[in-house]
Amino acid sequence: MKILTFGEMMLRLKTPNNERIMQASQFEATYGGAEANVAVSLASLGDGATFLTKFPDNLLGDRGEATLAQYHVDTSEIRRGGTRMGIYFFEKGASVRPTNVVYDRAGSAFATATASEFDWENILTDVDYFYFSGITPALSAELELAVTQACQYCQIHQIPVICDLNYRAKLWSPEKAQATMNKLMPYVNVCLAHDEDFVSSLGIEAFDGNMRHGIEQKDQFKSAMQQVVAKYPQCHTIASVLRDIKSVEDSRWTATMLHDGKFYDAPTYQMHVMEGVAAGDAFGAGIVHGLVNGFLPQEQINYAMAASVLKLTITGDLNLVRDQEIRNLMNDHGGVGMQR
Repeated sequence: MKILTFGEMMLRLKTPNNERIMQASQFEATYGGAEANVAVSLASLGDGATFLTKFPDNLLGDRGEATLAQYHVDTSEIRRGGTRMGIYFFEKGASVRPTNVVYDRAGSAFATATASEFDWENILTDVDYFYFSGITPALSAELELAVTQACQYCQIHQIPVICDLNYRAKLWSPEKAQATMNKLMPYVNVCLAHDEDFVSSLGIEAFDGNMRHGIEQKDQFKSAMQQVVAKYPQCHTIASVLRDIKSVEDSRWTATMLHDGKFYDAPTYQMHVMEGVAAGDAFGAGIVHGLVNGFLPQEQINYAMAASVLKLTITGDLNLVRDQEIRNLMNDHGGVGMQR
């Protein structure tokens, strides 16, 4: 099975030792981005993952591509050109101070790519699943068109489409997100939606914004999932991570999934978080891995949740865990953080 993920991989510059950006005199340089993170996770789990993006034709682009290849992601579809690599600055929070991200991605090679650069008939000819997030169409009108054209090709050729709504207020408004995603959702077969994604991306209420009590709102999330299926009946699976965040370091995590009209709930994990970034991407990769490998729905949501919380123990964007580590956490009923 071949999974194609489509989006931007960026240079990530992180302040050391929980410093504020305004304090930092040096930064730790790594690479990451939603769809790239998913591709790395899938490749690490033994799935056939291809990442499609556009990198500048310079040393930063070379390093980004080498990072993907290091983890066995197929980079053969990557385009090169443009003048710069997108960057994001990462400031890890502590206690009551939240984590913060500053984007410097306008004018990047990917953000300035045109829809005509992506020949979907050739790119998708041997692809079994297509994955994108709401971040990609948020970057430009051309990328919105590119995603739309990819989804249209997938629908015609019966290639399942997986979308993580992944709303980012720093990239677009709820009005723009809803206008775009309501056009794309008729093509989506598997939808991932967390926290404010339902209301911001689809205009469907599911979450009141209180991150301290997300798990208590599970019934509202389930109602929102049913509303999505009623509006977009081709969407057979919707999954959400639910969280109670007490501080940057301490939180409870669980998940729920609606599949073919039935709900499945994951175990709840009490987490001490090393770095709260890209856990949603790890969750999405877990859902896709279960889909590709024929997991039963309960195993699929349990696997995705275990993959997600393991990411919280790893610095950087990439979820560098193996299948057996995820299964060990799933199966170890005495494991750290798992509540039966």
